[in-house]
Amino acid sequence: MRDDLRPYRVKKAYLAFRRWYTDYFLRPECEYMGPYDSVMKPWYVHISGPNIRIGRSFTAIGEPMHRVEVGVWGREAGAGKITIGDCVLMSPGTRVSASDEITVGDGTMMANGVYVTDSDWHTIYDRTKRDEEPRPVHIGKNVWLGDHATVLKGVTIGENSVVAARAVVTRDVPPNVVVAGNPAKVVKELDPEKGFTTRMDYYADPAGLERFFDEVDKQVLVGNSYWRWLLGIVYPRSRPR
Repeated sequence: MRDDLRPYRVKKAYLAFRRWYTDYFLRPECEYMGPYDSVMKPWYVHISGPNIRIGRSFTAIGEPMHRVEVGVWGREAGAGKITIGDCVLMSPGTRVSASDEITVGDGTMMANGVYVTDSDWHTIYDRTKRDEEPRPVHIGKNVWLGDHATVLKGVTIGENSVVAARAVVTRDVPPNVVVAGNPAKVVKELDPEKGFTTRMDYYADPAGLERFFDEVDKQVLVGNSYWRWLLGIVYPRSRPR
């Protein structure tokens, strides 16, 4: 990993631009979006459709080839909804697509390439219409969806449960378990008595956390010069590893 050569003021300007972009382009697409968000590369995050609510301390990580997408395509104008709780993480390539209703609990983590949907979008024999029966998806608090996991229509996932990488969830998952495979099955039971440290704990004081990282940036970037930073941009080989 190469060192960050940006001077402190340059990084602060970048973070301010990132926040402006989020507030100007993404927040208006939501019915509600809470404070203390951290949307990394927000120009690679796409939010569309009505009735989308996102809680505080939302983290989304967009990448050029792996956009984060949150979208509602209701059965009629103004229909359908997505509700995302507090302190939720959406990694690159995550997609949440609702026809009727998807809820994501506080502290849930979605790894790279996760897909959550409440609809097949077309019936098997008539591929011009959707199934008439709504089948909402409910994901509990502190759920961990692994790399490229898929959660399909009508599923409820209990709190604290883990969905393994590339698992396909087609039926309800109880709380406090690990599921894996296609279709996903319980492979391990978790002990809630041991307690869980969650993203809700990490973001218990979001304003204090922001101040902490700002102080870290001041210390780490204090010796960086504008000249060395510009040289690293035009001549990448000059950057130390």
